[in-house]
Amino acid sequence: MRTRELRAHAEEIGFTPQEQTRWLAPRQLARTAVKVVLATVFADYADKREIQGALSARMLRAPLHRPDAQELWFDFVADLGDGFDATGSVAWALAAPSLTLPGPAATELPRGALLVLGGDEVYPTASARDYEDKTKGPYRAALPTADDEPLMVALPGNHDWYDGLTAFLRVFAQQRPIGGWRTRQTRSYFVVQLPRRWWLVGLDSQLGEYFDDPQLRYFETHLSANLQPGDGVIVCSAEPTWVKSADKDVDAFNALHWFDRNYVRTRLDPQTGERTPTDAAIRLWLTGDRHHYARYAERLPDEPAGTGDLPADPRRRQLVTCGLGGAYLAATHRLPAALPLPPAGSRLREKDDPPPVFDRARTTHPDAADSRRISRGLARPWSRTWLPRRNPGFAELTAGVHAVLFLLTSFLFALAEGVLRPVDAVRTADAGDLGGFVGGLCGAVAVLFAFRWAYRLVRPHVRATPSTGLVAVLVQVAVALVVLALCVAVPFPADWSGWAVLVSCLVLAGLVGGALGSEVFALWVLSARHGAAAEWQMSGQSVEEYKGFLRLHLAPDGDLTLYPLTLDRICRDWRLQDDPSLGRRPVPARPPTVRLIEEPVVVARTAGKAGTP
Repeated sequence: MRTRELRAHAEEIGFTPQEQTRWLAPRQLARTAVKVVLATVFADYADKREIQGALSARMLRAPLHRPDAQELWFDFVADLGDGFDATGSVAWALAAPSLTLPGPAATELPRGALLVLGGDEVYPTASARDYEDKTKGPYRAALPTADDEPLMVALPGNHDWYDGLTAFLRVFAQQRPIGGWRTRQTRSYFVVQLPRRWWLVGLDSQLGEYFDDPQLRYFETHLSANLQPGDGVIVCSAEPTWVKSADKDVDAFNALHWFDRNYVRTRLDPQTGERTPTDAAIRLWLTGDRHHYARYAERLPDEPAGTGDLPADPRRRQLVTCGLGGAYLAATHRLPAALPLPPAGSRLREKDDPPPVFDRARTTHPDAADSRRISRGLARPWSRTWLPRRNPGFAELTAGVHAVLFLLTSFLFALAEGVLRPVDAVRTADAGDLGGFVGGLCGAVAVLFAFRWAYRLVRPHVRATPSTGLVAVLVQVAVALVVLALCVAVPFPADWSGWAVLVSCLVLAGLVGGALGSEVFALWVLSARHGAAAEWQMSGQSVEEYKGFLRLHLAPDGDLTLYPLTLDRICRDWRLQDDPSLGRRPVPARPPTVRLIEEPVVVARTAGKAGTP
């Protein structure tokens, strides 16, 4: 049965399966915008991390099947908690006792004893009900019970922060199990001691702002004070600030670099008050936030610039983004090729000189060609992901906007024609009259831009090119003029009343404006290269496929191996199964299968290990 059919069985299964979020649907867009504004304005006044300083603090240890075990399998998934088909499929793959990779070797990957949720555990905004329906319910159904009781730790992302972490702390910081997974953290950040001298760290930067004092004291006590020379650290952060530092904010990576220098590479000596070297190192950075898979590998000191796709070498530090847990797919075709971290223009006073450079691996998911192809689906009327088709209410909103624009343009047209009523102007005008009106409007716009350019000569710091928002308005005005031209061209019967003509024109404006206006808006979104409009290229389509996660293996020799996995397909056909612990639960009609996104990546605990040619 489909998700909508499962909803009828919500009482039996204990949660209500949800459809994928439609991000550009007007109601959803308005609700999310309000939440974002409130979270941004009141974040500093409702920062529950300060309150968490009064809670108990503990360092966690990875669960091992035997006390003397020297290896560990664990999983990383981020950006989950959206539509049931996508989220549930990923949860089932994570919960499977083992996964078999296709190929002659038929490699078996056992289920992780530790599951790391890397941020944004619910969409679009956090609430107790949404966590139950979109996260806890699907994961509980995938793994109702487990004898080995795998540990689950969670890091909050920006969507978890929209209610000030209230719901997040209730779900993940009260030691309540989620199906077979057990939660043990007491705060929104954590340190987990892994075997073979590895450490797992989860940072909470509160909407990208800063690290609070209780959090820093926690890491000073539970991480820095315990690091030994040669230890390896895995840091999980809520967003890939290394990419943002090359995109729009050169200071985006500063906080993570500062944490590395002051809490991993050095520690505070309580006797002298000075920071002393730990000789430990961050070897792997993990994050989600951007809903794709991309990896950046460190360029070693003896390698020249421009080497392209770097050969495998366990000495390299890795920056990995894997946000394929259930939310909409994100683009990869505009990712920067190389990242100096921090960038030369950052305001950080203490930084590495020269900064290490990380090069993007050739393989991304989706790859660049698929990313471009998928993004164009937003403006293809025959595609099921076409903007108004994928976002209920968008065409109706555009139709209403163009009905209003018709009233405005027809009124201006009547003034230009010297008549009192817009309906009379529409009835009596010809192509020449309309051409003169359009030409006058274009001339007025040109004069405005001329003044803008002239002002730019006086004030060089003011941007001369029109903003993307202004361009969006202008293209919709152009559509409104097309609607006005169609109304002028219609031979209305002479015996029709003015009201009949007006209603007919408004209907025509709604029909043509709804379709053409939506298409023009989609094309404008596709033309964007930066900012929110560029993000809408993918979020506006809510693509459910291309889901996956990371499975990691910590071997007895101390090497860490990353297996980036993607599901061949998500499940859209479910059946109900009796379960002794839950009563009934939805199970896939065909269990999902996985394959590698790229070859496994090996990371040594220290940079001193020789590489593989």
